Amino acid sequence: MKILIQNGRLLDPASGLDQIGDLAITGGRITAIGSISADFAPDRTINASGLIVAPGLVDLAARLREPGHEHEGMLESELAAAAAGGVTSVVCLPDTDPTLDEPGLVEMLKFRARKLSRCRLFPLGALTRGLKGETLTEMAELHEAGCVGFSQAEVPVRDTQVLQRALQYAATFGYTVWLRPQDAWLGKGVAASGAVATRLGLSGVPVSAETIAMHTIIELVRTTGARVHLCRISSAAGVDLVRQAKAQGLPITADVSINSLLLTDVDIGYFNPAMRLTPPLRQGRDRDALQAGLLDGTLDALVSDHTPVSEDEKTLPFGEAEPGATGLELLLSLALKWAGADRTDQPDAVALRRALSVVSCGPVKVLGDALGSLSSSAGRLVQGGVADVCVFDPSVRWRAEPASLTSQGKHTPFAFDVTGTELPGRVRLTLVAGQVAHDAI
Repeated sequence: MKILIQNGRLLDPASGLDQIGDLAITGGRITAIGSISADFAPDRTINASGLIVAPGLVDLAARLREPGHEHEGMLESELAAAAAGGVTSVVCLPDTDPTLDEPGLVEMLKFRARKLSRCRLFPLGALTRGLKGETLTEMAELHEAGCVGFSQAEVPVRDTQVLQRALQYAATFGYTVWLRPQDAWLGKGVAASGAVATRLGLSGVPVSAETIAMHTIIELVRTTGARVHLCRISSAAGVDLVRQAKAQGLPITADVSINSLLLTDVDIGYFNPAMRLTPPLRQGRDRDALQAGLLDGTLDALVSDHTPVSEDEKTLPFGEAEPGATGLELLLSLALKWAGADRTDQPDAVALRRALSVVSCGPVKVLGDALGSLSSSAGRLVQGGVADVCVFDPSVRWRAEPASLTSQGKHTPFAFDVTGTELPGRVRLTLVAGQVAHDAI
């Protein structure tokens, strides 16, 4: 199919491209950027005047809930939510039921995603069998099946020797291990330790639950040489440790969730279960450090941490509610909000590039060679590259009302009835390999 996108603002943070022009797509590839040959005969022409034409977003952390938790989310609904949010590639965690620790399960999941043609799916394989932290999985077989890395999701590896062996094995074959740093014993609370948790009588998770685990991981990286991606850093101390590790040349990358980037423990209010999240929301100084770390490149990517939760398991007392929130459809808007690209109807180029880089080319650098043939053009607008494209209107303000969300999970801490604020930027068109995955033009 041939598609011509006309008169849009072409914006690619990786190359610095920022101009009004046209984009031609043929056979799933971008064939021309800027000026288009007069003999190009498109099957569909899209008028993008006043809209921004950007690379498709890449989300490094989403739970799609299938298999095993279909009452909270189906692959079809969650990939449709990704497309509605301009996300063309998504990394899914292995904590499904059954766990993604067998090649057959990974192949089935990727096959289902390809048939739906809504979004590219990149699974993380389980680091240990059943995520129990005892026996390593067959990483080579899982890699062959399509896993881009190996993770424990939210389950810490208690045995440091097991973690060391996992990193040694991963280093031997060049695999990346994705770990959310959390001490198994200190991380059992439901809110961040501090004045708010104390006043509300909620069990706390201290910052040391994150930093103790990070110290262990960093030292094991130093001795094994393994590549590690630190997932969803939540504290100022955690940002400092990542900065120090990078300064020492260690092969470490890190991300932060939209929740930790923009919210604090004060937002819990009167035990609002929408704010029951993992990692827990921390204090204002932590949020400020996370924002600064994302701005200066210490943190490599912004993620949705999409975790759809059913009504029955969310509308419970705060400490009993299942942690998680839907986020795929909010990722672009919240990136714009963080970057300051929501302040005028015509946001400046610096703010737009800042917002788009942490949800496109930044995540692609984290994935690196794991993307295979896509590694040279994913998260970019490049001639000859894959036509994963997000077209959005930066001037629109919209309300995140639960009923309007595509995701099966309707709970988000940024819901309009909770915050009373409108979100900036609305996706109008999403293309995956040149095929229309979402159309609201």
